[in-house]
Amino acid sequence: MRLGVGSRLSVFSVALALPLLMPAIPLLAGVPDQASGSPATERFDGPAELPRSYMQTALADTPAPGRVRLVKAGEDLQEAINGAQCGDTLKLEAGASFGGLFSFPAKTCDDQHWIILRTSASDDSLPPEGTRVNPCYAGVASLPGRPDFHCPAVRNVMAKIALDIKKGWGPIQFLNGANHYRFIGLEITRDLPQEVRLRNLVQLREPEGTGHHIVFDRVWIHGTAGDETKAGVHLTGLSSAAVVDSYFSDLGCIAGQGACVDSQDINGGGGDATGSVWKIVDNFLEAAGESIMFGGAPGTTTPTDIEIRRNYLFKPIVWKPGEPGFLATYTGKPYIVKNHFELKNAQRVLFEGNVLENTWGGFTQSGFSILLTPGNQGGHCPSCRVTDITIRYNKVSHVAGAILMATALPKQIKVPSSGGERFSVHDLLVDDIDSQAYKGFGNFLGIVSNAPPLKSVHIDHVTAFPQKALISVVNASDKPKLQDFSITNSVFSAGERQMLGGGGGQTNCALGRDDVNAVIKNCFADMVFTHNLIIGGSGGWPAGNIVVKDASAAGIRDFREGHGGDYRLCRQKGETPACKQASPGLTGTDGKPLGADVDAIEKATAGVR
Repeated sequence: MRLGVGSRLSVFSVALALPLLMPAIPLLAGVPDQASGSPATERFDGPAELPRSYMQTALADTPAPGRVRLVKAGEDLQEAINGAQCGDTLKLEAGASFGGLFSFPAKTCDDQHWIILRTSASDDSLPPEGTRVNPCYAGVASLPGRPDFHCPAVRNVMAKIALDIKKGWGPIQFLNGANHYRFIGLEITRDLPQEVRLRNLVQLREPEGTGHHIVFDRVWIHGTAGDETKAGVHLTGLSSAAVVDSYFSDLGCIAGQGACVDSQDINGGGGDATGSVWKIVDNFLEAAGESIMFGGAPGTTTPTDIEIRRNYLFKPIVWKPGEPGFLATYTGKPYIVKNHFELKNAQRVLFEGNVLENTWGGFTQSGFSILLTPGNQGGHCPSCRVTDITIRYNKVSHVAGAILMATALPKQIKVPSSGGERFSVHDLLVDDIDSQAYKGFGNFLGIVSNAPPLKSVHIDHVTAFPQKALISVVNASDKPKLQDFSITNSVFSAGERQMLGGGGGQTNCALGRDDVNAVIKNCFADMVFTHNLIIGGSGGWPAGNIVVKDASAAGIRDFREGHGGDYRLCRQKGETPACKQASPGLTGTDGKPLGADVDAIEKATAGVR
């Protein structure tokens, strides 16, 4: 069997009648409307506080009642930007290209007087508001290895803004205090030789500058195939900033011969200026490193109130060496591939309704999709933290591991970050975890806890089929045990090793343990691990869980070896051809079926892929 379910089995069934352990969470409770961003009504999801503020990004929320100016090809775009008054709209000629490094200055604008830069094409030439754009609106019918665009027509109705001077970043830079700018229907890219390495295509000019009320709406932000362009939008120093309905592509760092080692579509979270209220909704996000990463840089503040919903986080499998149609960079080397979503410094984050597809190890990472890793990198951000993180109604597929949670000391300066705590992970479906195909551990969850220890992590209603182990743990036996951990109401394969130590030497609390109960006892303080349906393994699971020999005994509708199946549980024998018997684990502590709510996930992610 592909997932390595063992043949030495402990099979038993228990009545799931234990007391309620976690409060039921209303389906998509408190989710803001996609277009308006109206505030949520719920304050908490399990232990995690949800964002306190959400940004409103409907066109009605960013009025520009002033004059409209057409900027034609060959005209001075910078002069037009400088001359724009609050409330004005600059229409850039559709199909035209404007080359340079363009600065957006501070002006005395307000919520009723935005400055809009947009294509001159009519509104009906673009996707409707609230609908994702793609490169066919810039005249590009397809990109190799990417999902089909499903273009209604291939024609260039965008205006291009492209960096054409040898600068470390650009073509868009915000000057200190820039505010109330909205960008619509633009292509933002580079027009430089491939050997010119760039950092961010969009950023504040001054490292300690600030800006606010910035919206990117239906834009295509990209490098060029095979070049080194580190990142798309850099949010550090910005507040009330949004990227919606947009498409990112060809962003990556080159292995061995590049000038950077970590690339992103959207990043931020360093510096001393507080960033808050960020919205990332309904985008195609393709980057070799991480589609989204916050933190990993020196700083004294933590970005807060971040909404990340309905995005497609994707890496082209043709970037993977050895794959048919492999696409190398211009040097002949591959891009450095890492993860999909990583937080090193962030607080009150809602990550919901996203689809994450394709990531692999082979560089400095081991193919985990989601990383929650508060980091005082280099000892320059002891205040960095990852707290109050809600991850719900998401789907992950084609990875070497699902989630890594870690607090680690800097190698040279033994000063910890401010820690990681209050994580709520529920209704997560992880499909096709494969250690060999994607070069990694093959685990659902990796835990590395040094200082301060991770705490208050609740994992509930998850469906995942790890190949090697359900959980790997690294925590020194002389350090505090992990506090307030719970894993409940989920459907898992045990993997070949069930729970194990993930390294860490002789002092690791899980070293040499061959018993799940021993790992739980030695590594966790009062861990709640109950009402889970475990497929396979060699036994030793705590009382209050159900262990079965295989997917058929689990009553999974259509397992397909954990790759593209229908993982709902059979309510009765014969419900589907694969339902040889009803599932023995239909009811959780909250009265719901065990495992992720697949119907809710499909609803939350409808149209995302």
